[in-house]
Amino acid sequence: MLNISDNKTKLPTLERFVTVKNLSNRPHYKILNQIIAGVSIIAFASFFLPWTQTISGTGSVTTLKPNQRPQSIQSVISGRIEKWYVQEGDFVKKGDTILFISEIKEDYMDPNLVANTKNQMDAKKQSLESYGSKVTTLSGQIQAIEREKTLKLEQAENKIKQSVLKIKSDSIDLIAVKTQLRIANTQYNRSVQLNKEGLKPLTDVEEKRLKLQEVEAKIITQENKYLTSKNELINAKVEINRIGAEYAEKVSKANSDKFTALSSQFDTDAQVNKLQNQYTNYSIRNGMYYIKASQNGYINRALQSGIGETIKEGTPIATIMPSEYDIAVETFVNPIDLPLITKGEKVRIWFDGWPAIVFSGWPNMSYGTFGGEIVAIENFISENGKYRVLIAPDKNEHKWPKQLSIGAGAQTIALLDNVPVWFELWRTLNGFPPNYYKPTTKTTKDKK
Repeated sequence: MLNISDNKTKLPTLERFVTVKNLSNRPHYKILNQIIAGVSIIAFASFFLPWTQTISGTGSVTTLKPNQRPQSIQSVISGRIEKWYVQEGDFVKKGDTILFISEIKEDYMDPNLVANTKNQMDAKKQSLESYGSKVTTLSGQIQAIEREKTLKLEQAENKIKQSVLKIKSDSIDLIAVKTQLRIANTQYNRSVQLNKEGLKPLTDVEEKRLKLQEVEAKIITQENKYLTSKNELINAKVEINRIGAEYAEKVSKANSDKFTALSSQFDTDAQVNKLQNQYTNYSIRNGMYYIKASQNGYINRALQSGIGETIKEGTPIATIMPSEYDIAVETFVNPIDLPLITKGEKVRIWFDGWPAIVFSGWPNMSYGTFGGEIVAIENFISENGKYRVLIAPDKNEHKWPKQLSIGAGAQTIALLDNVPVWFELWRTLNGFPPNYYKPTTKTTKDKK
């Protein structure tokens, strides 16, 4: 074992010093301890105070409607700047002339282009009317040919009927002549027989022979006449076919001329429409040399300068700010906060240049902030990696300053749920999102 001596010597205390005794007797240390204890109690109690969760964002002042935002005035046609009628900062009304440009394309440099186009259009219109008259005339000619054809066919049919009747008459005459021949032949044979018997003289026989020969000659003439009537019937039928073919050819030729005229008429009509379109375009183009203001506003900046400078179609010339607009604020929030924002939600806003004292968790204690209401939420992420939210003035709050300029900076706070302070500290330390809060909306139904 180690032989360690027992050292029972007592160490000196601080109380034996006078300075230490004086320090312990000072009363303000007790007050300090009381203050620390009171502050601790207050700090602990403040953990149970209500805290309004918020979503902060940064943005700028804009307009509620797209047509009220700053716009660029563009030239619809290409040209060369000849004269400026305004300068930056001027107020212009809708329709006021801002700039005059001249033509630079060779297709439109003719000073009488509109008048010449109109003369061409008028000439084509007259040609169109001529083709219309020709079509009308040919239609009348076709109708006249059809009427003449009808009359010719009726005439030929009547001739056929006459030929048929003549054939019947000639056939009856032929039968009668044949009967006469048979009678004459019988009488001649009887006279010959009686002459042989001595009852008739020879002169009577000769008379009967002469009569027989006359009847035989007559029957040949009648047969020839009968055949001639048949030929006339055949000729009448051939005439009908000839008339049909002849007038069909005439009608076809007239229809061909008519269709040719119609084709020319339609082609001329298309040319008239094309010239009319060109005339209208040239007339409108002449009015585009004077670039005018699209609405009432102020000329902010001239993007093109100088005289004689050429510009292309769609080139911005100047920017104009509408004189009347509904102000709004566009702000950007993080993607994690987007599901917590809804239309109609209340927002507090303070603008750059206006003094404000902001308490994020206690909006009622803030000073210099203005009320707003969310009216639109963009569903597509912006270039800065955040989502755009459009805020309009809250009608139940104080009006926004009239001196606000478009593009001025703005800070926004969207109000969410009310929670204790300790909960908000715990949520922030753990990186949890705020509580989801959806404003309640009242729906009313009309009573019938």
